[in-house]
Amino acid sequence: MNGKLAFVGFGEAGQAFAGSLSRGGLERVAGYDLNRERAAAMRGLEVMPGDRALALAGAGAVWCLVTADRAAAAAEECVPHLAPGTLWFDGNSCSPGTKTQAAALIEAGQGRYVDVAIMAPVHPLRARVPLLLAGPWAEEAAGQLRGLGMNPTVVGDMVGQASTIKMLRSVMIKGIEALTAECVLGARKAGVEERVLASLQASDPGFDWTARSGYNFERMAVHGQRRASEMREVAKTLRELDLPDRMAAATAQWQDQIGSLKVAMDADDLGPRADALLAALIS
Repeated sequence: MNGKLAFVGFGEAGQAFAGSLSRGGLERVAGYDLNRERAAAMRGLEVMPGDRALALAGAGAVWCLVTADRAAAAAEECVPHLAPGTLWFDGNSCSPGTKTQAAALIEAGQGRYVDVAIMAPVHPLRARVPLLLAGPWAEEAAGQLRGLGMNPTVVGDMVGQASTIKMLRSVMIKGIEALTAECVLGARKAGVEERVLASLQASDPGFDWTARSGYNFERMAVHGQRRASEMREVAKTLRELDLPDRMAAATAQWQDQIGSLKVAMDADDLGPRADALLAALIS
């Protein structure tokens, strides 16, 4: 990596990384986001905002952190502005097929594509969040990321191997969130949530069902629409494997609906969070 790092997309992940990575070997950090209001966040984290061409000019490495449905388009739009040999870290939550499509675009433009899966919420770990890397440039890319204080693990030399792990994991993680909405909101509306949660707790005492349900509501309320985009990619992954996508498709619907309500999760307790979501759902 030369002295310049760029971010394409500067939402939660981009801000978490830019604000915590080691900059000892970097001369500049630049950023571009379709949402121009994020320029202030860039400046606050000592990231130079600019248009696409300015942000990417001369960058030795680029973090692409857009929404899942924009990953391939972002690659196509950025290719004309990449220097030969630029490492393209695609950290978007996409199916292996989408990652392969983006890789072909980057490699055709003489960039070096790296399939990256971010395997936990970026807060509180930020730059130390576990990353899975795959593709022909993964080993070299891992060394570059470690130099930035990041936490990569190489899982294969083929694009799609990292994203497949994340996609199939999300069937369970985001699926449990959607099941929480359907189970606990229904129980709350029927006035039986205490008994339902007590029964779940008795069945699986190693899992704090009340605390986790409150956490799941917060995740869906704040990030549901982004999670829905990811789950549509999960469904695509399953179809690429010639498997049904029934659970993934239904999870995307729940995530999208809860996220679109824009309900603030100010209260810490499960009951008030459930009531706020119910009020918005039936209004």
